[in-house]
Amino acid sequence: MARKDRLDMPGVGLLIAVSLLFAFNQVVVKWVNQGLQPVFFAGLRSAGAVVCIWGWMLWNGRPLRFLPGTIGAGLPMGLVFGAEFLLLFLALDLTTVVRTAILFYTMPVWLALAAHVGLPGERLTRTRSLGLALAFAGVVWAIVSRGDAGQGSLIGDLFALVAAMCWAGTAFMARASAMRRVLPEMQLFWMVLVSGVVLLALSPLFGPILRDWQPVYLVGVVFQIVVVVTGGFILWLWLLSAYPAAGVASFSFLTPVFGVGLGWLLLGEAAGPGVLAAATLVAAGLILINRPPRPAAAAAQAGAAAATSVTSAQTGR
Repeated sequence: MARKDRLDMPGVGLLIAVSLLFAFNQVVVKWVNQGLQPVFFAGLRSAGAVVCIWGWMLWNGRPLRFLPGTIGAGLPMGLVFGAEFLLLFLALDLTTVVRTAILFYTMPVWLALAAHVGLPGERLTRTRSLGLALAFAGVVWAIVSRGDAGQGSLIGDLFALVAAMCWAGTAFMARASAMRRVLPEMQLFWMVLVSGVVLLALSPLFGPILRDWQPVYLVGVVFQIVVVVTGGFILWLWLLSAYPAAGVASFSFLTPVFGVGLGWLLLGEAAGPGVLAAATLVAAGLILINRPPRPAAAAAQAGAAAATSVTSAQTGR
């Protein structure tokens, strides 16, 4: 398929579907956490994704290639990725999907701040600074509006927020280290390989690996491995190859919005005025942060936008 210079209706439809999938992902995690210990579940997901991603690469004639000089970057990236999902799965065990969706998808906020300091040509513009301010206000509002907490907890909210920072860390490392020379598939392979080993090794420290296990939870585990991590990543990668990266990234605001809606609709979680106001601020901030630059600056920032969008999608979030 030839690359298109703008989003068309099929592309918009697929982006909405992927955003919905990534939001539904958190509902599935919270549900399966009833039967599996969260850290063990996260490790099992990564371990299963290793097999699926490796198989997909072989199917497409892309053998594993560990480039010289990338081991020293791949291991830390995998460790940060593991910390991200350890915290995210624990957050979904302690707080609500509604609140987790708002806080976890602030990742572009922390990436923009890190890029401003550590990446050439990534200085904050007025528009992006306004987006950061709005999103940060949404984060503060979400955390302090405890009247809407429902089944949530402050520690769970903080876990989700730090997980977002770890996600931004993996994106930053993909662009500022030797991992920038690695194909997106290999970046993902590094992350699931290292995190799978680490999370499974650490899981006994968080209690019994089985809670109230029922065979039906296996459906959720397989869904996570095959549909979310592997299928979601491949579809997003294809969208990035077919459409402008800035246009694809601009849909990132939909995932927290869908997450709030699905948590309320499917799980009956509280979504009062405080939560809705926080979600609105975060979504507005993400729109401004991902707003395409002016034509004069677009060429200089196109590569950076593409790298950000690819890394943001690599984990099937």
